[in-house]
Amino acid sequence: MVEVRLHGKDIKELNLAPYAEKARRVAEQIEARSGDGNDFLGWMDFASRQSEEELQDIIDTAKMIREKYDALVVCGIGGSYLGARAVIEALKGFFPDDDFEIVYLGNTLSADYTYQLLRHLEGKRYAINVISKSGTTTETAISFRLLKEQLLREFGKDYVREAVFATTDAKGGTLRKEVNKEGYKSFVIPGDIGGRFSVITPVGLLPIACAGIDIKEFMRGVKDGEKDYSSYDYALNPAYYYGLLRYLLNVEKHYTSEMFVAYDLHYKMIEEWLKQLFDESEGKNNQGTLCSSGIFTTDLHSMGQFIQQGSPVLYETILRVVNTNFDLEIPEDKDNLDDLNYLKGKKLSDINHVAYQATLKAHTEGHTPAIVVRVDKMNPYHLGNLMYFFFRACAFSAYMLEVNPFNQPGVEVYKVNMFKLLGKPGYEDK
Repeated sequence: MVEVRLHGKDIKELNLAPYAEKARRVAEQIEARSGDGNDFLGWMDFASRQSEEELQDIIDTAKMIREKYDALVVCGIGGSYLGARAVIEALKGFFPDDDFEIVYLGNTLSADYTYQLLRHLEGKRYAINVISKSGTTTETAISFRLLKEQLLREFGKDYVREAVFATTDAKGGTLRKEVNKEGYKSFVIPGDIGGRFSVITPVGLLPIACAGIDIKEFMRGVKDGEKDYSSYDYALNPAYYYGLLRYLLNVEKHYTSEMFVAYDLHYKMIEEWLKQLFDESEGKNNQGTLCSSGIFTTDLHSMGQFIQQGSPVLYETILRVVNTNFDLEIPEDKDNLDDLNYLKGKKLSDINHVAYQATLKAHTEGHTPAIVVRVDKMNPYHLGNLMYFFFRACAFSAYMLEVNPFNQPGVEVYKVNMFKLLGKPGYEDK
C-alpha cells in the first residue's frame, strides 16, 4: 500500500476535521456511483471483473508480436498512450536489454518528428497498435494513415492486415468499421472507462505486455488497490487522504499549482500521465490546481531557484521509491583531481537519497510544502497499485470541488476551431 507523508508548516497546519463530513459524503458517492459522470467509473472494479481469457489473449498476442516483428508503433494520444508509456519507461528504463523496440506516434502533429520517425522505421518489420475509441482523433488518424501507407508500399496489403492491432470501441466509430472491413485483430476499450483511466484496460495492457512486462502482476497490484483504497474514512484511506490534502491546499491555502517530483529520469512519463489525469479531471468551472512536473536533481538546476524563493504558488507531490533496481558505487581515484574521494565507496542511490533529503528540507523550511507518496519498489505490482491509488485520489479531489471528473468539455473547443479552419465537412458554420 502507498504511504502518504507530509512536510512543511502550511500543510501540517491544515485542519481536516471540518471537512470530515463532506469527505465521507464524497467517498460514499464514489462507492455508490451516484455522482456526475458515474457511468465512467468502470475502472473502480475492472481488475476484478476482467476475464482471465482476455488477459491471456493480450499476453499471447504480445508474445506473437515480439516474435514476429522488430518493433511496435503505439499510435495514440493522451490516455491512449500516456499510461502505457509511463509504465514501460518506469519499469524498463531508456536503454532496456531488449532487441524489441517500442516507439510512439499519433501523439503529435509535428511534421519534423513524424517524418524522422517514419524514416527511422523504413525497412523495419514493425506492427502497429492503433488506439482510438472513435477512430477520428486527428493526430492518431493522420499518423495511422501514414504508417499504413509506408507498410503497404514496403510489404504489401497482406502484411498490413496482419500487422495492425486495433484497440477501439466495441461497436461504433470509424476505426471499428475499418477493423470489421480489413479483419484486423482488435481489443475493446470498455465503454465505462475514460481515456485517462484506461491504462489498466487493453489500451495500456497490450503495449505494456509487448515491452515484456508482467501484466498479470501489474493487474494484481491494481486489484489489491481496489481493497487498499476503498475505506470511506480518509484517515484509513491514503488515496482519499491525499485527495483531501490537495483540495485543502487549493481552497484553504490558495496554492494554484502542484508540482509532481521524482528523482529518477525514467519516471518522467509517470508525471506526464499524472498531469493529464488531474488537469483534465479537475480543470473546470474556473477551478482546479494546475499540475506541473520536475525531475530532481536535474530540474533543480533550472527551476530550483523559483521553487525556493519565487512566488509561493506551488506545493510538491514527491514520488519516493525507496529501493532502486540497480546501483553503482563511487570508485576511489588516487589523484583525486575532482575532489570526489570523500564519496568513495558510497552508493549512487544513497547520494541521490541525500539530495532528496536536503532538497526536501530546503523547500519545506522555505515556503514550499510537500506531500511524499512513498512506495517500496518500482515493479509491475507496485506500479499497478500506485496508479490505482491516483485514480481514487483524483476522483475524490474532483468531487470535493464538485466537478465532473470524467468529462473534458473544454478540450472540444480547439478541435471545433481546428476542423473549421481545415475545412472539415459539417464544421463550416460552427
